[in-house]
Amino acid sequence: MSNYISLSAEVPQNLVGSRLDQAAAKLFPDYSRSRLQSWIKDGSLKVNSKSMRPRDTLQSGDLLKIEAVLMDSEQYLPEPMELDILFEDEEILILNKPANIVVHPAPGNYRGTLLNGLLHEYPGLDSIPRAGIVHRLDKGTTGLMVVAKTLQSHGSLVGQLQRREVEREYEAVVHRVLTGGGVIDKPLGRHSVNRKKKAIVENGKEAITHYKVKHRYRSHTHIQLNLKTGRTHQIRVHMAHINHPLVGDPLYGGRLKLPVAGSGEFVNVLRTFRRQALHARRLAFSHPVSNEQMAWKVDAPADFQELLLALKQDQDFGGKGNDW
Repeated sequence: MSNYISLSAEVPQNLVGSRLDQAAAKLFPDYSRSRLQSWIKDGSLKVNSKSMRPRDTLQSGDLLKIEAVLMDSEQYLPEPMELDILFEDEEILILNKPANIVVHPAPGNYRGTLLNGLLHEYPGLDSIPRAGIVHRLDKGTTGLMVVAKTLQSHGSLVGQLQRREVEREYEAVVHRVLTGGGVIDKPLGRHSVNRKKKAIVENGKEAITHYKVKHRYRSHTHIQLNLKTGRTHQIRVHMAHINHPLVGDPLYGGRLKLPVAGSGEFVNVLRTFRRQALHARRLAFSHPVSNEQMAWKVDAPADFQELLLALKQDQDFGGKGNDW
């Protein structure tokens, strides 16, 4: 058995003059560069209905179209998984992702991912790129995700993400006390040494994070974040860059930072919070078919709420904080 896919994308102004293979990687991020290269070479990926070479450059308005077949060897195994579905219709579903679940299979994590669970619950998603997943949350991050149930919806959602029309609001707890909100506009790319990490690099991809203070505690800050771009590890790298890493972040948090004169109970909460304190709280976009503007909110999970309670108790114990 195999699955036929048909996808298309128009070249935006910021990709004019780019090589076909490079533009395709940005316009169809659900597929590897090597697979896109092979589709270009065998004619499965055409530009304005014509075959082109990977190195050929593109013009504004050029239409890239993929007509290809995914064989069984390229598919992943369905696996039973409890899914917290908040909304569903014929085109999309909205889910609340728990902590410590990998979204998509990768080396070292081919089983037990959200994608495997989606394929079990919705077998029809095997014909959609990445089982309809159009954006990701890191393993330790919780909160809202949208999944496309049809190719049409997949294309629409990917387009809205590329045009930065999807609203994504997060909340996080960071170390140290922030004096106010701000904007971090720093490009991201691969870390020069650690392949698992991202870093701020001069020629990286544009990354813009807006943040504001929700509440100041004695030695931490509860913040709200809104993304203009959605780069891998963006919030985590940006907050670490301004010396306010997320509580519990295993990659960017550095050594455990404990407050002066904190109670034993509070110190224990910090020691045992073993994931980044980051939650995708709100998600809004236009419905792929009706164009109706839709939005969802979901409260942070219990461990995040317990962390906030511990922060409040520590504030009462050791000093007074301030609301923003």
